[in-house]
Amino acid sequence: MHKKLLFLAFALFFIPKSYSQLNVSYHQSNLPFIAVGYDINERFTPEFRLGTDQFISDLSLEAVLNYKFIRKEDYDFYAGLGYRINISEGLVAPVGLNFYPFNKKKFGFHIEAAPILLDADILRGSFGIRYRFLKN
Repeated sequence: MHKKLLFLAFALFFIPKSYSQLNVSYHQSNLPFIAVGYDINERFTPEFRLGTDQFISDLSLEAVLNYKFIRKEDYDFYAGLGYRINISEGLVAPVGLNFYPFNKKKFGFHIEAAPILLDADILRGSFGIRYRFLKN
């Protein structure tokens, strides 16, 4: 089941759409991670997340699909659903805010809360930076 979920999330990165943009982010928390996302149709963002500050044997992988409920030039509010494997395994339901305070809207910041349910029962809070590879 885990392999199917990760494959599905990875496959979503390659679905051609009229609008798409790649982004990368770093989330700082007790369970820090880096993420690579791909915005599809301005609303959906599948993300592949990899735990950091861990031994290689303990790396955790996470695949989520976020939906932007509010999308403005300076910020967006999103929520999603996904799954995390290895350490703190379980269903992930992130809710977050990305904001882009600079004139060029490529670099920004974010905050996120994400319960990790089933086996883990953890509420992970994170903050960090985000970079969008915009087509300007």
